[in-house]
Amino acid sequence: MGGGEGRNGGGGGRPTSKDVARRAGVSHTAVSFVFNGRAEGNLSPATQERIRAAAVELGYRPDPVARGLRRRRTAVIGLVTDEIASSPFAGRLLRGAMDTAWNHDHLVLTIDTGGDPAKEDAAVAELLDRRVDGIIYAAMSLRRVRVPEGLHRTHSVLANCLPEDDSLPAVVPAERAGGRTAARLLLAAGHRRVAMVGGQGDIASVERLRGFRDALRAEDVPLPKEWVVRTGGEIAAGYEGAARLLDGAAPHHRPTGLFCYNDRVAAGVLHAAARLGIAVPEDLSVIGYDDQEHMAAFLTPPLTSVALPHRAMGEAATRLLLDTIDTGRTPPATVRRIACPVVSRSSVGQAPTR
Repeated sequence: MGGGEGRNGGGGGRPTSKDVARRAGVSHTAVSFVFNGRAEGNLSPATQERIRAAAVELGYRPDPVARGLRRRRTAVIGLVTDEIASSPFAGRLLRGAMDTAWNHDHLVLTIDTGGDPAKEDAAVAELLDRRVDGIIYAAMSLRRVRVPEGLHRTHSVLANCLPEDDSLPAVVPAERAGGRTAARLLLAAGHRRVAMVGGQGDIASVERLRGFRDALRAEDVPLPKEWVVRTGGEIAAGYEGAARLLDGAAPHHRPTGLFCYNDRVAAGVLHAAARLGIAVPEDLSVIGYDDQEHMAAFLTPPLTSVALPHRAMGEAATRLLLDTIDTGRTPPATVRRIACPVVSRSSVGQAPTR
């Protein structure tokens, strides 16, 4: 069949950068410039394009292991989290982290510890042994966390949690601002008799209520103590709280707008309102929190909710970590808060006039 060269220019093995250089008619150094990010200012755009075209033609891909050894990096970051398998929000945070890492030529190695401190320490030790470039520690509910053993030995960022010792940078939802957003939405619809249902003493519920009060105070709208009903975070808690506020109360003595700790609580509120013959949103407006996938949009009516920015947190934490890796400088142990946008549906309407 003749003595022509194989597709890689020299045989049946994996094509090399030298093969690309021969095909493009350039030096091996020029190829290295292109694939190590040093081409700008050293090579003309036409030469860069010729090298990339030769690489595509040969099926050449830079060897990440060799490149990592030269740069003392592995192009892998670790992500340790407490409950990936059981959280409805985990996929969004993971996708944000993985897509951002991929766009910066990194992979994400993920370990789910189930919240076991011993497993967390072991997971971090394993990642350090594998020479990852840095680690994100993520929690699936906003809380203060014990920093796992070994996390300070590499570049590290926390996502959706705060370090107990305030020693590492963290990316969290702007919960207080989210509470203000919910209140302003009700105020803009004319509601002046409003209440909050659900939650206990966790960071999220405290911050959401604080923001809710901020916005009401700015408009001189009172929030009676008895209209802050702390019942928990499940559907039954929402039903119980709504029944406590609405059952037996005359229309002009009950709230016309309810801000719920989360979407599960809001589902209970909607169920209680239906049982009591109170129409939503005609007689009662309801706002949830989380924008829980496969839930908020399918309630009756579809629920207006303040969305937790899990994907944006994954993106922001990964960008912060990669910037730290690139610069080699440890950022200050600051807290970056990510906006919680409103997803408007059909559960909020104008306040009734009676």
